[in-house]
Amino acid sequence: MLYGRGTERAALDRLLADADAGRAGALLLRGEPGIGKSALLDAAADTATGWRVLRAAGVESEARLPYAVLSQLLAPVLGELDGLPGPQRAALERTLGLADGPAGDRLLVGLAVLTLLGDLAEQGPVLAAVDDLQWADPESAAALRLAVRRLGAERVAVLLATREDGPEPAGLPELPVGPLAEPDAARLLAHHAPELADPARVLAAAAGNPLALRELPRASADGELPPDGRLRLAYHGQVSRLPGRTQRWLLLAALEETGEAAVLLRAAEESGLDAADLAPAEALGLLRVDLAAGRTRFRHPLLRSVLVDRAPLADRLAAHRTLAAAYGPGEPLRRAWHRALAATGRDAQAAADLAAAAAGAASRGGHQGACAAYERAARLSPDPALARRWTVAAVEAALEAGEVERAERLALAADRPDADPVTRAHLLFARGVAEFWRDENASAHARLTEAATLVAATHPGPAARVLVQAVHVAWYDGLPAVTCSLDTLTALPLPDGDPLEPVVRYLAAALGPLARELPAGAGGAGLGGAEGSGGVGGVTLGEAERAARAAGAAVPVDLVLPCGAGLVPGHDAEVLDLSRRLVREAREGGAFGTLPTLLFFLAEAELFDGRPASAAEHAAEALQLALDSGQPLWTGQLHGFRAYLAATRGEAEPCREQAAAAFARGGAGAPWARWALGLLDLGAGRAEDAHGHLAALTGGPFGYQVAAVRAVPDLVEAAVRLRRGEECAGALARFERWAEHADRPWARALVDRCRALLAPDELAEELYLRALARHAEQPRPWERARTELLYGEWLRRGRRKAEARVPLRSAEQALRRLGAAPWAERARLELDATGAPAASGPARAVVAGLTPQESQIVRLAAQGLSNRDIAAQLFLSARTVGHHLYKAYPKLGVSSRGDLAEVLPALS
Repeated sequence: MLYGRGTERAALDRLLADADAGRAGALLLRGEPGIGKSALLDAAADTATGWRVLRAAGVESEARLPYAVLSQLLAPVLGELDGLPGPQRAALERTLGLADGPAGDRLLVGLAVLTLLGDLAEQGPVLAAVDDLQWADPESAAALRLAVRRLGAERVAVLLATREDGPEPAGLPELPVGPLAEPDAARLLAHHAPELADPARVLAAAAGNPLALRELPRASADGELPPDGRLRLAYHGQVSRLPGRTQRWLLLAALEETGEAAVLLRAAEESGLDAADLAPAEALGLLRVDLAAGRTRFRHPLLRSVLVDRAPLADRLAAHRTLAAAYGPGEPLRRAWHRALAATGRDAQAAADLAAAAAGAASRGGHQGACAAYERAARLSPDPALARRWTVAAVEAALEAGEVERAERLALAADRPDADPVTRAHLLFARGVAEFWRDENASAHARLTEAATLVAATHPGPAARVLVQAVHVAWYDGLPAVTCSLDTLTALPLPDGDPLEPVVRYLAAALGPLARELPAGAGGAGLGGAEGSGGVGGVTLGEAERAARAAGAAVPVDLVLPCGAGLVPGHDAEVLDLSRRLVREAREGGAFGTLPTLLFFLAEAELFDGRPASAAEHAAEALQLALDSGQPLWTGQLHGFRAYLAATRGEAEPCREQAAAAFARGGAGAPWARWALGLLDLGAGRAEDAHGHLAALTGGPFGYQVAAVRAVPDLVEAAVRLRRGEECAGALARFERWAEHADRPWARALVDRCRALLAPDELAEELYLRALARHAEQPRPWERARTELLYGEWLRRGRRKAEARVPLRSAEQALRRLGAAPWAERARLELDATGAPAASGPARAVVAGLTPQESQIVRLAAQGLSNRDIAAQLFLSARTVGHHLYKAYPKLGVSSRGDLAEVLPALS
C-alpha cells in the first residue's frame, strides 16, 4: 500500500495510459535508498492488469557479469525469440548464452531487444521495469538504453529506478522521488508499528524515508545518521540478534547474485545448513524463498550490502568457496569469480579459470565483464608472462567495449620498457586510441606510430592496421603528420597477397599529392609525386576494393578509411558507389559500430552529387548511431555536416546550433561547421562575415581537409562581393591544382566559375559558358544552379535582361527543388529585376514537410520493403515505421502504400 505519492502515481498512470494508446514511453525514478522507488515499480506492475510485465533488478555483486540484468528481464519471453530477424535473433541468443558463435554487435543486441519488445506489444501492452539500475551491468544498460531511445508507436512502457548517484541515461525523462510528507509518514508508521511508544522520535529519525519508517521501530536506532546509515544500522541490529547458522545462511544468499533457489540450497547443504536454519530470518521477513518460482528475494537490496559488510573475512571466503562449488558448468563466469574472490593470494588455477571464463564472456559480446575478469586474473596470476598477456586482453576488451579511459588506465599501469615488443605495441595502441578520443591528436599519432614500429619487422600485417589508424589520427593533426604516416605505411614490407596492400596503395594515391602543399623541408616528399586518378601504383578506389576483397580483407572495416579518403582527391562518384555497398554490408552483417563512419561518407558523397535530402537522412541516422555507440569523433563531424545542410536551406538557428555542437566536441567537426557558417552568411548577403569564416577555414592549418578545399569557390564569391578578389589568389591557386589532380568536369567547372567572378567583363562570359558546359558533362544540381545564378546576375548587371532570364529561371527551379530557400529567393529577386515573373516552383514542395526519418521510410517503402524490413535497417520497430508512414501520407497527398511509387521520383 502506498501512502501519499499522488504526483508519482499520476506520472505512472500517464506513462501506462500513453503506452496503452500506442505511444511508447520511459521514465526514470531517482531517489535515495529506501525512499519508495521499488514500491512505485510494484504499484505500476499491479496497475498494469492484463499487461505483459517483465521485471529485473541490478545486484551490486553482479554488476561485473555481462548481460546479467538483460537475461533476468527477458527470461520469461525467451520462447518468443524465433520471430526476430535472423541476425538479431542470432546476436541475442549468443549474447544470452543460448547459442554458440561470435558475439553480435552491441547495437545489434539493442535492436534485438527493441524488436522483441515491439513483437510482444503486438500481442498486448508491455511493461518493462528495472530496479536498482545503478547496479546493472554496463552491457545490459547499454542495450536497454538503445532500445528505449528508439521506442515510438509501440504499446510499451519502460520504468527504471536508480539511486541519486546512479547513471543518467541521456534523453530519458526523470521523476525525483522525495521523502513522504509528514502526515503520510505518520500514517505509514502507524500502520506498521501501531503500538510504538514514541512515534515522534522515529518520525524525526526517518525524515520521510518509507523504508526507515518500517525498519527503525524494529531497532533501537536514533541520531542524525544519513538515510543509508540509518537503514544499515537498523538492519545490522536485526541480523545481529539472529542465530549464527541463520546469519551464515543469509551471507550465502547475499553473495549469490542470481537469486536462484536451487544454487542457494546446494550451497547451504555444502555448508552443513538446512532449511530450518533459515526460519528465523523468514519469520522477520528479511528473506523469502519461493520454491515454486525457484527464486529468493531480500526485503530490500540494502540488506545484501549490510550482510556482506558485517561478515568476518573468514566467513566471506568460506561462502565464496561454497558458492563456487554450487554453480554448474553452465555458469563458468560466476563460478570463476567466486573462486577468485575466495583466493587469499596468488592462485594460478583461480586465475586461469577466470581468464578462460573471461574469454567466453568476450565471445558473447560481454566485453566490459570480460575486462574486469581479465584484470582480476592478471592480479591473481603468479606467472608474470601470463599476467601481462591477460592485462593486454583486459585492455583489448575495454577498447571493444568503448571504455577507452579504462583501457588507457590499464595500459599505462602495465606499460614497461622491458616488456616484449608485441605487448608494448598493444599497450601503446590503447593509449593512442584514448588520446585520439580526447582530441589529443599529436600524442596519439606518436603513440600509434611507435606501436607500429615495434612490430613492423616481425608482424607487418598488424603493423599496417595500426598505421592505417595512425593516418586517420594524423588527418586531424596536420599535413606533416599525414605524409609522415603515409611514408611509414608505404615503406612496410607487406607480403604478397596481404589484404591491406591494395588499401595502402590507394591511400598513397589519394592522399599523397597533399605533400606538394607542404612548405619546403616539412617532410613527406616521398609521396609528393602521385599524379592523376591512378596515383601511386596506378590503383583506383574500385580496383583497391576488388583486390582487397579477393585477398580476404575484413569487410567493411578494412575498406572504411579508403572509402573516406576517396573524397580527398574528388573521387566522389566512386565513394558514393562504394559507401552504398559498405553500408548495406554493415547492416546485413551486424557491423553497426562502423555505420556512423560509413553513413557519414555516404552522406558527404550524396551531398556533393546533388542529393541533399538523402544526405540529410543518412546524416541524421549516423548522428543517432554515433550517440548510441559513444563515438565523439563522428558525433562532432556529423553536427558540423548537418550545420552545412541547414545553411543551404537558410535555416539560421539550426545551423548555428549544430555548428556550436560541432565546435564543442573537438576539432574534427570544425571544418564543416566553419564552412556552414560561411555559407549561411553568404546566402543571407553578409559577405563580410562569410569571408571571415571562409578565409579562416581555407587558409588555416587544416586547409587540406575536404570541407576546406571545397569551400574555396564560396570564399572567392565572398571576396569578389567585397571587391577584395586579390586576397583569395593563394587559395584559388591551390584549388586549381587540386581540380587538375581530381581531373573531373565538375571540379574544372568550379575553377572556371571562380575565374569568371574575378575576370574582366570581356573574358567573364566565355568562362561562365565553359563552366556551364562542364557542368553539363557531369551534372551536379547545386553547383550548376549556383553557376547559373552568378551568370544570370552578371548578365543582368550588363543590362542583358532578356538573356539573363534563362539561367536565372533555371537556377531558381533547381534551387527550389534542392530546398535551398535563400538562394532560390535570390534568383527570384534577380528575375524580378529583369522584368519577368518568376516561374512557379515544381512539385518538389509536396515533400518539403517530411522529416528526414519520414522521407527515409517513405523512400524504402516505395521501393517495396515491408515495415519489418525497414525497421531492421533503421533501428526502429515495425510499429513505429507504420506510424511514420501514416503521418507522411497526408503530407504527400496519398492515401495508401501503393501510391508511394508515384512520389518516389520527387523524393529521389
